[in-house]
Amino acid sequence: MRGLIIFVVWSLIEISLFVTVGSSIGLAGTLLVIAGTGVAGVMILRGQGTRLGQAMRGNTAGLLAHSGLTGLAAVLLILPGFLTDMVGAVLLVPMVRQVVIDRIGSRIRAATPPPPRQTHDVVDAVAIDVTTDPARQPSGWTKP
Repeated sequence: MRGLIIFVVWSLIEISLFVTVGSSIGLAGTLLVIAGTGVAGVMILRGQGTRLGQAMRGNTAGLLAHSGLTGLAAVLLILPGFLTDMVGAVLLVPMVRQVVIDRIGSRIRAATPPPPRQTHDVVDAVAIDVTTDPARQPSGWTKP
């Protein structure tokens, strides 16, 4: 229910910003700004793919988190809307990303797997060598 309320409020803010900005700079200016931030987001996202791959190979959690938030910022810039563009632009600032990482990181605990269970069970068994007796006729289920 809370997610639905956030979605509705976010949409209403976006619509009101479109109307307000559109009345100030006109339809062409509004469309140009939205298209420009979309193109900027695509360019950032393209460059981010390479950086994210490097971060994953380096296995550095901080670099991976920064890359992920920069990718999120790029996606927000691609989505049409002034509020999403503002949030995306703010996430492009490294200090803001670090604050977000610190806040989220303080709430996350790394789960460690339990140690492997060691059992010393011994099973007594007898091995029987089953070889084909050449004097025995094949059953028809096997090829001779």
